[in-house]
Amino acid sequence: MKKRVSEKILMKGNEAIAEAAIRAGVKAYFGYPITPQSELLEYMSAQLNSRGGVFLQAESEVAAINMVYGAAGCGERVMTSTSSPGFSLMQEGISYIASAELPCLLVNVQRGGPGLGTIQPAQSDYFQAVKGGGHGDYNLIVLAPNSVQEMANFTYLGFDLADQYRTPVLILADGALGQMMEPVVFPDYDIVKNKVDHSSWATRGKKDGKQHVITTLHIEPEKMEIINNHLQEKYRDICDKEIRFEATKTDDAEILLIAYGLSSRIAHHALELARDEGLKVGLFRPITLYPFPYRQIRALTKKVDSILTVEMNAGQMVEDVRLAVGEKVPVHFYGRTGGVIPQPEEILEKIRAISIAPQMEKIF
Repeated sequence: MKKRVSEKILMKGNEAIAEAAIRAGVKAYFGYPITPQSELLEYMSAQLNSRGGVFLQAESEVAAINMVYGAAGCGERVMTSTSSPGFSLMQEGISYIASAELPCLLVNVQRGGPGLGTIQPAQSDYFQAVKGGGHGDYNLIVLAPNSVQEMANFTYLGFDLADQYRTPVLILADGALGQMMEPVVFPDYDIVKNKVDHSSWATRGKKDGKQHVITTLHIEPEKMEIINNHLQEKYRDICDKEIRFEATKTDDAEILLIAYGLSSRIAHHALELARDEGLKVGLFRPITLYPFPYRQIRALTKKVDSILTVEMNAGQMVEDVRLAVGEKVPVHFYGRTGGVIPQPEEILEKIRAISIAPQMEKIF
């Protein structure tokens, strides 16, 4: 029997996430419009109700995340999406969801800030995404796509990881990835096969006579400490098993670029320009920003002379890179802020300067 070839569809990144979520069996979407992610909400409003789910535009981002909290407690696949200022408004609710150990998918299509900022793309929500964001000791699994295809792929993956670990998963994209159009292939996805049984804790009524209570309020500090210790054990398990990354031309690299998301695509072009000039440059792309690939980056310090971290912010992921590297090799940074996208030629100029520096030190 001839295997069916999946159809390529030209879509925006925002639309690809929405379509992938529907194919992955999302039962409810709650959200509020904000540029540059509104196409995701618009797609859901047109498609979800007629394809087995419930779409509801909330009155605010605060309302949306609390609707996710309630619906996730039923054990169904639920999600929301927003952009940077809206994601800030959701932080209290996300902390509740993490504490209650409820699976859900969150999407932040970043825009430039701080404040209302601009609708142009940025990566300035990195700290907020990977360091918890809200109050208390918790983490999100954070996936960083760099293409429209990965926007779709990581939606499937995000739901699966959320169910597996009973935790919120965040897709951290940006305005350019949300708005750009590229061909997408949606892999076949078996909803029944991938569905996790949540009947042991979900609040679906007392059909079996058992009461399931979901709460994050525990007055006794000893009980709250037990819950915190359990969460930290789960995060250690995630860090052991779920690190994802991509390495390009790192075997002979003397200068290593580290970038994620849209910046990694630009850095890849800069790598090609540098290689054309005979400069031995490699690229390391973290795909999971939490868990962060500390060990994998540390291992590369045995090979490279210098590291250059490229970001669309004032320098955030570079702090995690420096934690991974320590004092073994110098770590440089290049970033643009406020919605300005760095250009390959700018990165190449920085690479040239780094490559010349050791020679200048020998001269002087």
